Amino acid sequence: MNALRDPQLLWLLGGILVLLVISSIITSVLVGRTGPDGPSPTIANLAARVRAWWMMVIVFSLALVTGGVGSVVLFALMSFMALREFITLTPSRPADHLALFAAFFMVLPFQYVLTGIQWYGFFAVFVPVYAFVAIAIFAVAGGDAAHYLERTAKIQWGLMVCVYFLSHVPALLMIEIPGYAGQNAKLLLFVVLVGQSSDVLQYVWGKLLGRHKVAPVLSPSKTWEGLIGGVLSASALGAALWWATPFTWWAAGLFALLITVMGFFGGLVMSAIKRDRGVKDYGSMIEGHGGMMDRIDSLCFSAPVFFHLLRYFYVP
Repeated sequence: MNALRDPQLLWLLGGILVLLVISSIITSVLVGRTGPDGPSPTIANLAARVRAWWMMVIVFSLALVTGGVGSVVLFALMSFMALREFITLTPSRPADHLALFAAFFMVLPFQYVLTGIQWYGFFAVFVPVYAFVAIAIFAVAGGDAAHYLERTAKIQWGLMVCVYFLSHVPALLMIEIPGYAGQNAKLLLFVVLVGQSSDVLQYVWGKLLGRHKVAPVLSPSKTWEGLIGGVLSASALGAALWWATPFTWWAAGLFALLITVMGFFGGLVMSAIKRDRGVKDYGSMIEGHGGMMDRIDSLCFSAPVFFHLLRYFYVP
């Protein structure tokens, strides 16, 4: 896979850069019009998000340009950071050290090795079967029965969401669709672009029209107006990108709708975990976005569903 030889992929990346330039100009104008007290919290947050998006898009573009290896390495690092944030939020005991070591330095890298060598059969079952059993054994080997079930489930849940689910994004490169050989990087960009656009558009529509909260306890900032506006806008964007996919325009729109809806529930589920632990964000590594898990929570839930439905309907 060589992104530099795919004009459609270059057009997509160029379009994203143009949108970022426009967003940066608009943000600069809004900041410049503020009074002596500085920009409002909303404008300041928007400016921070735009700066963070520049960095994320540059890193993601470099991963695509370097080919499959770059994408696998990038998402492996993202999984590592997300898993670290997830585990840090939940309590552990000395007896968990062996299971945690296995999770970070055995299960995680091996899952991405399977992704890189495109061994679908083992990739699909390694974490939910073999790693699930191994983590339970490593945890019990510590000889501590106190809260064993919740301690073990925490590590297994973290591996499923942060590693297994997220690894389905670079795994899109292994799907062999007739007439689409060598172009799978655009599928990777499609799921990321639609999912992240939905998050941004839900935020924008929520700020503009938001009145009725979807889940006041779990995620106070999410509104029905923001959800509906963001999902419909991002689904329309997905349909408009049909030319870069193996789909018809209506199939692209349906896949985009699926990605946005699953992404919303992913964000809601991960917000429930944050509320349970009494924190606002999973971390602070990304300015304006919180931690890595705060940025990829929607992608973790949408990517595996998109991957398996794509494989079912488009691979003979």
